[in-house]
Amino acid sequence: MDCHAGDGAEAGFDLEKLLKDPTAPADRDRWVRLHDRVAAGEMPPPDYSEVPAKEQKKFVDGTAQWLNTLVSSEQKEQGRVQARRLTNLQLERSLHDLLGIDIPLANGFPEEPRTHGFNTVANGQPMSHYQLEQHLNGVDKALDEAFRRVLEIGNDEFEEDLPAEKFVRTNPKRRCREPEMLYEHAVVWSSNMTFYGRIPRTTAKDDGWYRFTVRAKALNVPEDHGVWCTVRRGRAVSSAPLLADIGAFEATSEPQEWTFTAWIPDGEMLEIRPGDTTLKKAYFKGGQVGAGEGEPQGAPGLAMEWIKFSRIHLGPDDETIRKNLFGSFKIKQHKDWRRAEVTGDQKQEEMASLMAEFAERAFRRPTEDDVVQPFTDFAWQTYEETGSLIRGLRAGYRAILCSPRFLYFQEQPGQLDDYAIASRLSYFLWNRMPDEELLQLAAQGKLKEESTLKNQVRRMLQVPEGRRFVADFTEQWLDLSEIDFTEPDRRMFPKFDIVVQQAMIDECLTFVQTVLDDNMSVTNFIDSDFSFMNERLARFYGIDGVKGDELQRVSFSPESPRGGLLGQGAIQKITANGTNTSPVIRGVWISERLLGQEIAPPPQNVPAIEPDIRGANTIREKLEKHKSNDSCASCHRHIDPPGYALENFDPAGQWRTKYPAPRGKKGLPIDPSYTTADGEDFAGINQFRAIVLKRPEKIARNVVEHMLTYGTGAPISFADREVVEQIVERSADKNYGFRTLIEEAVSSQIFLTK
Repeated sequence: MDCHAGDGAEAGFDLEKLLKDPTAPADRDRWVRLHDRVAAGEMPPPDYSEVPAKEQKKFVDGTAQWLNTLVSSEQKEQGRVQARRLTNLQLERSLHDLLGIDIPLANGFPEEPRTHGFNTVANGQPMSHYQLEQHLNGVDKALDEAFRRVLEIGNDEFEEDLPAEKFVRTNPKRRCREPEMLYEHAVVWSSNMTFYGRIPRTTAKDDGWYRFTVRAKALNVPEDHGVWCTVRRGRAVSSAPLLADIGAFEATSEPQEWTFTAWIPDGEMLEIRPGDTTLKKAYFKGGQVGAGEGEPQGAPGLAMEWIKFSRIHLGPDDETIRKNLFGSFKIKQHKDWRRAEVTGDQKQEEMASLMAEFAERAFRRPTEDDVVQPFTDFAWQTYEETGSLIRGLRAGYRAILCSPRFLYFQEQPGQLDDYAIASRLSYFLWNRMPDEELLQLAAQGKLKEESTLKNQVRRMLQVPEGRRFVADFTEQWLDLSEIDFTEPDRRMFPKFDIVVQQAMIDECLTFVQTVLDDNMSVTNFIDSDFSFMNERLARFYGIDGVKGDELQRVSFSPESPRGGLLGQGAIQKITANGTNTSPVIRGVWISERLLGQEIAPPPQNVPAIEPDIRGANTIREKLEKHKSNDSCASCHRHIDPPGYALENFDPAGQWRTKYPAPRGKKGLPIDPSYTTADGEDFAGINQFRAIVLKRPEKIARNVVEHMLTYGTGAPISFADREVVEQIVERSADKNYGFRTLIEEAVSSQIFLTK
């Protein structure tokens, strides 16, 4: 009370206010933090007073018992998870499952906030009139596409062969940015010119999925590697300057073929060109390229022999969609699907049957007649008012897709029923609706069985839908979705380009997927003796012996700093701002995402630390002064060690030994040494990893907590801690294998209760 009472309370923590209403939900995190800091011996500070061990234990045990009782009582009455709705991604995939369509929808919904790191957390999911309106717009778009596929005359799929002469510039004498005809190939040279390599002949006439194969070879190939090329899409004009990345490949002197699949909006075209920033560049005057101007400059080029370009659909065919949505009704198609005709003999009975089947699939459980009847009545009423079965069916489906039973998880406080378990499991691992096998097990009442749940986890992770789990989960857990948020300064990091960035993402995803597939220990996330690279990424890292544009497993020596997630460029880029690094930013990220150490927000009266761009002081020197503030020191003893351990990695993910400095000055040396919160010294990244790996259960606990937060829609509460410890203990004999942790988490009471 000497330090934390009244208006002058240190760090703004006033115990008098806290004790006025100890059970206030808004103060729950404060009580948990108070318990944890006293338990860790951080409070009271050692230099203030020493608390007898017996007195400390009495306080910690008593507070823990009180918190457990309080939280458990609330969870029993209300559930640990609030009402939770589908995320944008889950909504998109659910509409795909129900309607058989493949069009992107998620980007059309309002942006989602992330709470406790994930957009699946219920108490961070807003619902407003605007969001309801956007949901309705998305449903309309989805229904229109499904009805168009069935009711429109003709098939919108096609395939077209484009030899080089069909997609080069139409007038060889005109200076432009399309490929030129040279040696019977469509040629594009390495250049910094925007949109050079655009191919108007590939312009999409309609929004859709397109698959294209390009056969090409490289010209003027460098001695030690091929010509890395980018494939992008966009309008490729100055009024629409942004291009979206599709992929990349490494062309060599021998012709090869590469195939890509991409969503291309109406009016956008492909741009295919050399995209490696380390290549020699050709220079062209006036912002356009004339035929014959590039070859004499000796810059590398791409020579394309042909392109095969086709419109495709992902998922079920049109006939499957027709059966699901129109049953036995007869259809007379029209070039304008809204003017098509749908007829049938038993209209009312068939409509009722279709509504019942659709509602049961949409609501992800058997549905009583009194629940379905309002939707059937609405569909029939619309038919009677308009005389159109198309409008009647569409109105019924639309109403079902706007029902809370579709948009929200149907969960009640306490033990989940089998159908709720099926949905929670499928949306956790697939971000989509449960399949037939899950629903059959739910109908048989088998999903509460531990062995059944674990078998389903193995099955679901092996099918194509399960191969997306790693990408979906790590996009938020590791912030991979934020990798475009900053762009490394090209003047400071000239070897970085979009090819490198995509390879970094692929490295991270393939690495995590391998840990999962082989049920390897999650300690590999901290340190490992392997990763995955293609030639371009290996060259960027300074690793020899990697050839080709396919990812391949690369082994590391014990001295390599590249092991584990900590050594991967994607993580290093995400935790920097594009120009410089901060041990504080990286330290907080590593502590919370990988080490399971929650970091409290900084006091409001403490200014942020900014790197010294003049090079007069290192970030360490500035942080040492910052840390002298008692309000900061308690957190920085946890934050700073992992941050300093990564200081040898620059904002683009390359290794360095000195900080950058203004021209004419020498950069100050980097000192990655520090002392952990437990008092262990380390000299750099490898010694830091070794210290962390002394406590593998902490790494496992962190992974479990993040997965349960993501999969259940609620963060781990104080009352959940005991169950989390049990999950970790049960995984110890399997060396904390990643898949084992998932299986144990899914069969835990936290996952199986609301």
